[in-house]
Amino acid sequence: MPDDQTLLHASCVALDGKAVAICGASGRGKSELALQLMAFGATLVADDGTMVTRRSENGLWVSCPPSIIGRIEARGVGILAADSIPQARLRLVVDMDVKEEQRLPPDRKITLLGEEVDLLLRVEHVHFAAAIFQYLKAGRVA
Repeated sequence: MPDDQTLLHASCVALDGKAVAICGASGRGKSELALQLMAFGATLVADDGTMVTRRSENGLWVSCPPSIIGRIEARGVGILAADSIPQARLRLVVDMDVKEEQRLPPDRKITLLGEEVDLLLRVEHVHFAAAIFQYLKAGRVA
């Protein structure tokens, strides 16, 4: 794989060209969170495998490996067909392996391919998908 690309074990959806990569171990709820975001109006980029590419002047972009385009797993239901987009700019990463313990967490970043991206940890409340959706729409107030 080229130095300007990496494959994440992540589901990924986008809103208005801005993507969130949902990372974590198997069974952590990556696809579940992606499906919730899709129900709000986000569009699938990739499920379970997300390609991240660094573009010299345009930051990080996400796309889907060809073999899984337009497919998302719904545990207990099966593989579902879904509208998808070929690429989007990566704006946010969610780490489903680590639970957020703070009510008002600090700004966190993760470095991928030498670029910093906003990072959220798993929140175990029903509003989490809605909060991520709003994050993609308007960002977070510092």
